[in-house]
Amino acid sequence: MSSLQDLLAQRAELEKKIADVQREERSDAISKVKSMMAEFGLTAADITGKLPVTRATGVVKPSGKVAPKYRNGATGETWTGRGLQPKWLKAALAAGAKIEEFTI
Repeated sequence: MSSLQDLLAQRAELEKKIADVQREERSDAISKVKSMMAEFGLTAADITGKLPVTRATGVVKPSGKVAPKYRNGATGETWTGRGLQPKWLKAALAAGAKIEEFTI
């Protein structure tokens, strides 16, 4: 029967071998990926897919601000139509104006 110290030593040896094999296989995988990227002219952005692309055109769409949909003609203030209505629009609607009057 093996002693506890023998078993712990065997486990430590196995863990070291596992780490070595993982490191070697990872290195091989990285080399393969780099060679395939070079072969097909790919970049890291192509791989990660972080840039949104439309399916129809394949053109990258910039992400960020939403274009305004409504404009106050008197002051030039705008609203995208998302979130709470701004005070200027609420006041105008309360005064009888229609939201279509402010559409850009």
